[in-house]
Amino acid sequence: MARKVKMEAAEAGDHLPGKGISDEPVPGKEAAAGEDDMGEKQSKEEELMSRLQETEKAAAENYDRYLRVMAEFDNYRKRAVREKADAVKFGNENLLRDILPLMDNIDRAMDHACNSNDFDAFKQGLKMLQDQLMVCLQKHGVEQIEAVGKDFDPHVHEAMMQVDSKEHEERKVVGEFERGYLLNGRLLRPAKVSVCRKSRDDREDCFENGAYGENN
Repeated sequence: MARKVKMEAAEAGDHLPGKGISDEPVPGKEAAAGEDDMGEKQSKEEELMSRLQETEKAAAENYDRYLRVMAEFDNYRKRAVREKADAVKFGNENLLRDILPLMDNIDRAMDHACNSNDFDAFKQGLKMLQDQLMVCLQKHGVEQIEAVGKDFDPHVHEAMMQVDSKEHEERKVVGEFERGYLLNGRLLRPAKVSVCRKSRDDREDCFENGAYGENN
């Protein structure tokens, strides 16, 4: 009995809808899958185009920034060249401005000398002008080099001649022909001097009197 029921159920199943249909792809499903692929491909293309546009925009901004930087650098270079030229051309402006009052006093001294016979007053005025000039030079870093009575120093003294002198030790500066000056500690002009040179007899006397050490 159970076997008969199973056979009838099997026969009935043969007549159900869709039974026995082949596994071949359905045309509608293939079209839907193709549309999905095309949509995904189009979406990727749109994303790539968006990225490309953003990259082009960033590149344009960077190039514009580069042009501005180059323009600013060119302006800076031109300004630096101009400032350097002005520094060379007007570098002594402060010094000259401080010298102008000295020139005014020289003009007054000349007017007074032309209308007066008082030589002592003229000499005193000249000394005042000299002091005023020296103060002006010191203000700008100029310093006189001490020479007379000092040991000869080839770094700041220039020996013009040697003289025999019993009043000075050997290599002492005896006289000064032209004053020397330093500018902020650097040699501006050496002092032109005469230097003491002992004669042979004077050196022998110094040895006998113990003026020189045994190693000299």
